[in-house]
Amino acid sequence: MEEGINRRKTEHIQLCLTENVEGVNKSTGLEGISFIHNALPEIHFDDIQINTTFLNKSLQAPFLVSSMTGGSELAAKINQNLALAAEEKGWAVALGSTRALLESDAHQASFLIRQQAPTVPLIANLGAVQLNYGYGAEEAQRIVDRTEADSLVLHFNSLQEAVQDGGDLNFADLLPKVEEICSKLTVPVGAKEVGFGIDGFVAEQLYNAGIAYIDVAGAGGTSWSQVEKLRSQDPLRKAAAEAFNNWGLPTKDCIVSVRNKLPKVPLVASGGMKTGVDAAKAITIGADVIGFARQLLQAATESAEAVITTMAQIELELKMAMFGIGVTSLEALQQTRRVSIMGNSLLEES
Repeated sequence: MEEGINRRKTEHIQLCLTENVEGVNKSTGLEGISFIHNALPEIHFDDIQINTTFLNKSLQAPFLVSSMTGGSELAAKINQNLALAAEEKGWAVALGSTRALLESDAHQASFLIRQQAPTVPLIANLGAVQLNYGYGAEEAQRIVDRTEADSLVLHFNSLQEAVQDGGDLNFADLLPKVEEICSKLTVPVGAKEVGFGIDGFVAEQLYNAGIAYIDVAGAGGTSWSQVEKLRSQDPLRKAAAEAFNNWGLPTKDCIVSVRNKLPKVPLVASGGMKTGVDAAKAITIGADVIGFARQLLQAATESAEAVITTMAQIELELKMAMFGIGVTSLEALQQTRRVSIMGNSLLEES
């Protein structure tokens, strides 16, 4: 078990770095949103503020290092660089699946990054399906305690498991187990997908079970059916995975759907986020925090400084977008009417 988990984690990283693992003809949908430039912004660029709060902690920017990896030697280097950069820039940081922390003695340093990120929100991570394979509140709390996390996020990855060789396929009757985890853990519990998206109806079910925040993790970025297809040694499974290379709910549609159902729930937008302009668009349609993953991965294999540079660029892009429409706060960005969605200008409707 130990060797298999560690090897799989390394293969995931290498494939995401070297192969085309995005869905085919599948986008985030954010390209259908454009800003209406304001030639007279009447603000000073230096007055733009992008700080916010998440999990009762301050963030210098509304950004999250999304769950990527853990449980291998390469993952340790990546996560430590991401943690150092997140602490420097004031971003939240999430771990990859921490199941390996309890099942393997190897590479535990890849999960124990609180020392590198002592003040920012730190999120541990467990596959929701593991609640049907012997994991419960006790094991989840052990993960939180070992990692010193501010939250645990449960990831829902049914299609990835279906494509993965030896995947865990019993997703039956998970909701009562999710409710139990939410009621017993000492920290807030979130829910996320892994790149196929969460819609408003599912989000409402999860929220009613006690989930504190939703990370939509929509389609338009890394497709884990594509990643697992490349890993698979099963010709039949590999061929079947081709039918799902454009599967999933675009990130934009997820944000709108969840926000319509749950107007107040803290909402993380991830899935194909590449720039600060993508972030700005997501915020205008209801997102509170924006998650970046593969956009940071290559830099994280190099150094914390390389990650910090990438983060600084994303932050600058967000501020430039805000400057371009004449807003100085995230609240004003959320409320702006200087946006056109699928050619329909909100400015003209006001």
